[in-house]
Formats: sequence, structure tokens, C-alpha cells
Amino acid sequence: MTTASPDPLALQATLVDFALAELVRQHRESFPPLWSQESWAKLLIWLALNCGCSGDEAGLKAFAEAIGPLQMGRLRRVFFERELADLELQLMADPAEQQVLVLPQGPADEVLENDGIARALERVALQERVVTDQARWQRLDALVVVPWLEQR
Repeated sequence: MTTASPDPLALQATLVDFALAELVRQHRESFPPLWSQESWAKLLIWLALNCGCSGDEAGLKAFAEAIGPLQMGRLRRVFFERELADLELQLMADPAEQQVLVLPQGPADEVLENDGIARALERVALQERVVTDQARWQRLDALVVVPWLEQR
């Protein structure tokens, strides 16, 4: 049985998707204030300008339309997530959501402990933006929900 060669367009699309995600990961901490809508907007403006779009409203709108809603959503998730391999935790901290989600990357009972979660929040500079009173954190089946502070 012979395997068919991959479709060149599919390979190109995968490469572009991968490259965009890596670009976002490498630059997501370059636009303060971190963990904010403003930071996300600054990254998008930076991307648009580096792609040759003008910085005016029409240029930025054209850039967003060219990226498309699905890719834009994926890039936003990459922008607001952090994986902490040594703690076996993943944080999903989009300020447009009502809370930060802490997901285990190992056995939930072992890695979803409050001390490890507190270390993770501190490491990614979220401790000043979320409720640190651990009594207000909510443990669900396989994740922990940490509320944002009111002044998001």
C-alpha cells in the first residue's frame, strides 16, 4: 500500500497556522499590560503593521477580515493561555471570560492543588488580577475556576 503525498495547499495552510501560533507565543508578553484586552489589541496592531496594513481603522479591519474569525479565535486562545509543564498545569486566562480556567496536564487529583495553582498564577503574573482567596476558587471535575478581580 502506498501513501499519497500530502496536499501542498494543506501543508502550506498547516505551516502558516503553526507559524502564526508560534509568533503569538513569542510576542504575547511584549505588549503590556499583560492579560488585558489592550495587550491583545496591541499585538493585532503590531501584526497588521508588519503585514503592510495601515494603522488606520480601515487597514486594521481589512487585516482582521483577512485573518478570519476562526483563525482569530485560535490566535486569541494561544495569546491568553499558558502551559506550565513543570507544574503540569494549563491556564486559560482570557479577560473577556468571567474566570481563569486551570486545567491539569497530569493526574487532576495530584496537580490541581491550591499551592501549585497559586505558584502558576504568580509565575505568569496573574496573581494581582485574580481573586487570591483560595476559598473562592471552585474545583470542578477536572479543572479549577479562579475568578478575576472586579477591575479587569
